[in-house]
Order: sequence, then C-alpha cells, then structure tokens
Amino acid sequence: MSTVKIGNKQLGTGQPCYVIAEIGINHNGDIDLAKRLISVAVAAGCDAVKFQKRTVEIVYTEKELATPRPNPFGETNGDLKRGLEFGQEDYEEISDFCKQVKIDWFVSPWDEPSVDFIEQFDTPVYKVASASLTDDNLLKHIRKTGKPVIASTGMSTYAEIDHAVSVLGKENLILMHTTSTYPAKYEQLNLRAIPNMIERYGVPVGYSGHETGIPTSIAAAALGASCVERHITMDRAMWGSDQAASLEPNGISRLVRDIRLCEQSYGDGIKRVYEEEIPVMKKLRRVGAAV
Repeated sequence: MSTVKIGNKQLGTGQPCYVIAEIGINHNGDIDLAKRLISVAVAAGCDAVKFQKRTVEIVYTEKELATPRPNPFGETNGDLKRGLEFGQEDYEEISDFCKQVKIDWFVSPWDEPSVDFIEQFDTPVYKVASASLTDDNLLKHIRKTGKPVIASTGMSTYAEIDHAVSVLGKENLILMHTTSTYPAKYEQLNLRAIPNMIERYGVPVGYSGHETGIPTSIAAAALGASCVERHITMDRAMWGSDQAASLEPNGISRLVRDIRLCEQSYGDGIKRVYEEEIPVMKKLRRVGAAV
C-alpha cells in the first residue's frame, strides 16, 4: 500500500498516526475561540486542525434556512448557519495563526465555491465529509485541485464507497471509517471495518471518531488507522450540536499521548529476550530449570 503525503508528513503503513483535531463549527462563530482551539491542538501534539466551509445558500434550501430554530444568532436555521460561517478575514487570520504556531490546517468543503475559496490558502489536503461522499460533482471539483483527499465514509454502504473511490481514484486518497451519530454508541463503532477497508481498497484508512471516550480511538490506531480525527472543544457543556461528541483539552492531549505510547510498543513482531530481562530471569527462574 502506498503512502500519502500531507504537508511534510507521510501517512500509511509503518508511518506515525496523523492526528487531526476537528474544530468544525465548535468555534461558534468566534475567531478568538477558534484560535484557542488551535492552540489546544498544538499543545496536545496534533498534526492538523480542520474546519468546515459551506456556501449556505447552495448547501441548504430556502425552506430549510427559513425554518424556525432559536439560536445565539437569530430565530431561524439560516441565522444559525450564517452565524457559524467564517469569511475572508477570519480564514486569513486562521491561516496566519496556524503558520505562526506551525500546524497544518484544512477544511471539509461542502460545495464547489467553498473549494475555490479555500484554494487561495494553499491548504495541504481536502476532506470530504460523510454527507458529501455521494456528491460526484463536488468530488470531481476537489480532485481538480490536485491535492490529496481524505474521504469519510459514515452512513455509506460499500457500494457507495466503491463508487466514490471510482470517481476520486486511489492516488493520494485516504478513506476514513466513521459512524455518523453524535455521540456514537460504542456498540456501533465497528472498528474491525478499518482492516477490512485497508484490504478492500489498498489505500490508507483512518478513523473519525464521534464517541465520548478515548480508548476506542486509540484502538483504531492499533487496528491500522493511518490517521485519527476527533472533534475538540473547550468545554463539552458549551452550546453547539457537536460539543457533546468532542474531546476537551485534557482528552485530546491524552489521546495523542496514548497513540504515541502504543506506537512505541508495537515493535517488530520478533520475540526476543531483552537485556533488561536477564537479571529478572536469573532471580525468578527455579534453579536447574533452565533449558
């Protein structure tokens, strides 16, 4: 299986797990909060942060935007969606800040104009959200950029994933196993899909977790996930639809730490006696029981 390069990092078999801190819309439309979350990701040792970009009038119908939904930005769903969107100055600030703190950043674009908008920032990769996996026009438009693609496969059948892979091609492609519920139930995470997808598609496969805890995301890395993505928040009790399925600063730090500890522990698979074991062996083995 070939590796995929994102920024200056290689993803694939034998490479360190690439950890993505999904900020998404957890910034609640506040650029200062977004920068605080970026700083949390840097402090935790994450490799990248990710946002979402939508052209609201393209992604949602007029009826949906007019639907009553009281929120901090107004009284309709449209007020909410527009309030959560960052614009030109915001993304310029995000780009400058990420360069300053030396962390990759990229987005999940939900429509073609959003791809065109983000192109000005020369981000290293694009992410296809699970909801967009069947949007052939968007997939083709993203591929025209020549950037690597990370494609999430939540709420998708193998037939739908097969089709998306045929549209995207396998070059510079990373698939992400995920379960699209927020938060996700442990009995529905189905982590064994990760090695199955690696075998089926022959490309790096990652894991995007929406569960409330940490151990299963570490298990995903141990099962072969080339990258792991988790939403982050300053406080899971904050207002917002994704906060409850996110990790707080201590949680994302523990996740990265434990993934790195697991990577140190994998070894080469050859059973051996380490030098440090010899004194223990001499002390504990029964006299005369040596082979």
